[in-house]
Amino acid sequence: MKIVGKIIGISELSVKVLLIDENVSLRDILECEFDDKTYEFEVVEINENIAKLIPFGRVNGLRKGLDVKLKEGGLQIEYSPKILGRVYNSYGEGIDGKNVASQQKKNVYERKLSLMEISIRNNPLWTGIKVIDFFAPLQKGYKMGLLGGAGVGKTVLIKEIINNVYKKFKSNAIFIGVGERSREGKELYDEMKADDLLDKMCMVFGQMGESPCSRSKAVYSGLTVAEYLRDEQKQDVLLFIDNIYRFVQAKSEISTELKRIPIENGYPTTMASDISEVEERINSTDIGSITSFQAIYIPADDITDDAVQAITTHLDGQIVLDRKVAEKGLYPAINVFKSSSKAIDPEKIGRRHYDLVQETLKYLSRYEELEEIIAVLGIDELSEEDKLIFYRSRKLRNYFTQPLFVSENYTGIKGEMVDIEDTLTDVEDILNGKYDDIDEEKLLFRGKLNGKQG
Repeated sequence: MKIVGKIIGISELSVKVLLIDENVSLRDILECEFDDKTYEFEVVEINENIAKLIPFGRVNGLRKGLDVKLKEGGLQIEYSPKILGRVYNSYGEGIDGKNVASQQKKNVYERKLSLMEISIRNNPLWTGIKVIDFFAPLQKGYKMGLLGGAGVGKTVLIKEIINNVYKKFKSNAIFIGVGERSREGKELYDEMKADDLLDKMCMVFGQMGESPCSRSKAVYSGLTVAEYLRDEQKQDVLLFIDNIYRFVQAKSEISTELKRIPIENGYPTTMASDISEVEERINSTDIGSITSFQAIYIPADDITDDAVQAITTHLDGQIVLDRKVAEKGLYPAINVFKSSSKAIDPEKIGRRHYDLVQETLKYLSRYEELEEIIAVLGIDELSEEDKLIFYRSRKLRNYFTQPLFVSENYTGIKGEMVDIEDTLTDVEDILNGKYDDIDEEKLLFRGKLNGKQG
């Protein structure tokens, strides 16, 4: 490695370098070796012969006058079958204690889809989970928001989707942890290992306590390994990002350190392009697809926040996990009124499916109104028509619970995947009164009903 400059300024989040080589570009990685330690930085700004760098870690021990060298290849991560079963940090380094020799690496910024490569003739991606496939169906290449706080079953749902899609398509998954607690990352790792799902996925973490550089790079590294599975293995890949908002936060911290004037709410002027750069890499091609689930933190519960709005403009739908649903013992605890998908269109899912969704939502909406009336006046005051709606809605609500494979050990109920055609038939039968004489409790945590009355 050749010397390309000298350090002339140091702060906690940035380093200033006097360049002596003109062949240094934005996003290049520079290194400095001192006192048996190697410090790495990424070039984020060049003004004539002065470069500003963001350090990968702490800068303790550095001093002015030290030489910096250019690292060949830039920021890279493994780009081979060896990614499966592995856990990496944001910089492509294994953090799972496994000593695995590299087969091939690739720059994390290298891949950009051309317009001609993108395929919009996307096929449905059925998960086998009734409530998702019915109310918020996926298509390959879709970007779905996954909203939900702690304790509402988010990790369980993620694990079930990975399990089901792998069984159906033999496709793998990538999990990117951006600015979340390291404890939660370790819990997910242990649970995936216990459920024998670890060899079907790769994890990349830039954790909460790490530098903004680390938190901002996790997404790019995770996207690169997802692109390997799509482009080289020709798979339909699942990509989970938890939490995409933290990526924007990390970029904001870097922008503040560079003394760039922010837009309203303190977000960087590059926010829209930063988000677009990430989201536009999540797409389908003729040989494979990346379908993403992106957890979104909503600051101060303000859905109109600039960053939240910038992210959601790229999404094709959202799945909302609700604590009130979980408190009723209904799992997956998905709020069907707040969940949505662009696939809810007669031309995409067919007229039958579309009409059933509208009718079911109408029933469930009326059910919520009737609950309030019953609480005051009692059920005997309802008309016969409203009584039918009330009881059928409760059956529908229970029907959309499901025994999950990843929770078999806790529930003692064998997990089931349900074909969308079976779901549509069952919903139709419930709405038409076929199960009016069946106790609603018998519809809890079942797969398909198969026309059975008991």
